[in-house]
Amino acid sequence: MPGFIDTHIHAPQWPNAGLGLDLPLQDWLNTYTFPLESKYKDLDFSKKVYEDLVTNLINNGTTTSVYFGSIYQDSNLLLADICNEKHQRGFIGHVSMDDKDNNPEYYRDKSAQDSLNKYESFINKLLKSNEKYSIKQTPVITPRFSPSCSLESLKGLGELAKKYNLPIQSHCSESDWENSYSINKYGKRDAQLLYENNLLTSKSIMAHGTLLNNSDFNIFHKTGTTVSHCPISNAYFGNAIFPVNDALRKNVNLGLGSDVSGGFSPSLYDNMKDAILSSQHLQNGVDNSVVSEIRGVTNSKITSKQAFYLATVGGAKVVNLKTGKLKEGYLADLQIVENQPNPFQKNDKQDILDNLIYHTRANDIKKVYVQGYLAKRG
Repeated sequence: MPGFIDTHIHAPQWPNAGLGLDLPLQDWLNTYTFPLESKYKDLDFSKKVYEDLVTNLINNGTTTSVYFGSIYQDSNLLLADICNEKHQRGFIGHVSMDDKDNNPEYYRDKSAQDSLNKYESFINKLLKSNEKYSIKQTPVITPRFSPSCSLESLKGLGELAKKYNLPIQSHCSESDWENSYSINKYGKRDAQLLYENNLLTSKSIMAHGTLLNNSDFNIFHKTGTTVSHCPISNAYFGNAIFPVNDALRKNVNLGLGSDVSGGFSPSLYDNMKDAILSSQHLQNGVDNSVVSEIRGVTNSKITSKQAFYLATVGGAKVVNLKTGKLKEGYLADLQIVENQPNPFQKNDKQDILDNLIYHTRANDIKKVYVQGYLAKRG
């Protein structure tokens, strides 16, 4: 099978996977996330966590990972080194967060200029280190999200993305709180704010998007921006179900993201299953006090083929690489899977795909290759 492209991972949050998911997003960030991420100034701690995370992702068939790092440059460069050592392709973001009202004093950039200076230094160091390796690690412009960044920071990050022709990642209309923040502060929606600061491009990945409206989708389509659909995480923090079919009908590109640790599982197999499951909830509705005719949203259910597309071809489009397919001329990003060595009955191609999506576990993935190199799974 083709290797998977995970389009949204918070690498520093791996130790918290599954913790505190009963909290609202803003409380969860301040109680669990920011205290943990502040520990990554310690490179020994960084190394221990990142080696384990990259190994787990490879073991689950993920050949390309789009990572949020921390605000610490050396820790982010270490993550790139570990990806290189284990033969995984990483898109690595040095997180920018300078707003004094929405970031704790112990974990934020000193100023917008401080954030931009550190970011440009990170870009140049990572591009320099790539000269030693066949599998390249890519720096990604990463404003955490609109509540965490000043306008000066957002504007400067857009300029850096253009200067170095780099991908961009952030969050957009993720929850009721985050979706309303830009409206209340700037009088405009999240997508419009990002667009005006040149942060929505054909190389942009915006996570979640559960509350995107038609005007937002129009901007995404016009700019070629991708939504990273994170179905497990959305169930806890999204405050709504992302309408996959509606976005596809509006010609918005979609990838699939685990969103560790808002998503508890690093497996895109688990996230494919949950993408299908959440689409069923959207189609059927969830409030049994409402009559069935108006309880759900018609034409919302997605197929296993569509979920598989999000984990492969959809993700490959946004990272602008010839991967996600087993096809001549494409990168040899592969996973060798054997989860039913002695099938009980003869299966057609659709049965085999369904079985793979619903039943594959890490121990069923025998080998993983990235660009033809055997990835290191231990």
